[in-house]
Amino acid sequence: MDELVQRLSEGTHPVAVGGPVATLAELHRRVDELGFVFVKFTGTTGGTDLGVRLDRERCALDGADFAQGSGCVHLEGSLVLNDEPVLCVADIDLATLSGTGRLMATTGAGA
Repeated sequence: MDELVQRLSEGTHPVAVGGPVATLAELHRRVDELGFVFVKFTGTTGGTDLGVRLDRERCALDGADFAQGSGCVHLEGSLVLNDEPVLCVADIDLATLSGTGRLMATTGAGA
């Protein structure tokens, strides 16, 4: 297993909303319209910004109030990192646009 994938698969890590525009409005648009978000693992050298294709059935948005910028979202989705298919799981606080996350190795299905 790739070293970065292995490290981010062990325990939980600090994350933040990533991508070119890391705002509440952009996160809301990406979750609702695009189904594709950026999650940045901030504890790696320089940060590791990952593009995640959301699995809407595994996400939980019921505690989120995007209009007020409060509550939390639970996001899950797939990607390939360093040739390894993984599932990214992140819990993001909308007030701070940060939270915790981890990777889980997958068999490649859906990645």
